[in-house]
Amino acid sequence: MAKAPTFKELFHDCQRSAVHLETRDAYSKTDSAFIDWKAGKSIDPQRWGAWRSIVGESVSRGVAIRRARVVSTPVSEYIRFEYDVTAGLNIAAGEDVRWLSRRDATGITLPGNDFWLFDSSLVYVNHFDGEGEPTEPELTEDPEIVKLCESAFEAVWKQATPHADFEVR
Repeated sequence: MAKAPTFKELFHDCQRSAVHLETRDAYSKTDSAFIDWKAGKSIDPQRWGAWRSIVGESVSRGVAIRRARVVSTPVSEYIRFEYDVTAGLNIAAGEDVRWLSRRDATGITLPGNDFWLFDSSLVYVNHFDGEGEPTEPELTEDPEIVKLCESAFEAVWKQATPHADFEVR
């Protein structure tokens, strides 16, 4: 099996849109930024300079980048961390971010995994172990999976709340 392309390569090849759906309440709890945040340290967004550069370059070429997060409420400690860094990381880079309470997502058919969808044609599936640590991603252009992921993302996006208006409880 061929090695998955890097995000830099995926975004470089992206022409119109990249959407990301997140549905977990915790990710890599060994992430040094999360550990620092838990310890009360200030998080400098420049820590993610490479990500901000990738997204910023794509947005400057006209690529629309949207991220939707489906979260349990009250939110987990990890989601509170994500919320706290979103403005300085994701939004500052050029992403549009929305949040949806899991309670409000009951009527939406969601894929079993988080994903990125590039140009409505390529799905980069994020896989995680039981502790939230990333494992091998999966790429697919299967039309049925693309359709499911696009439909799920748009349904979440339509109901979700913009970052600035979402109340972390």
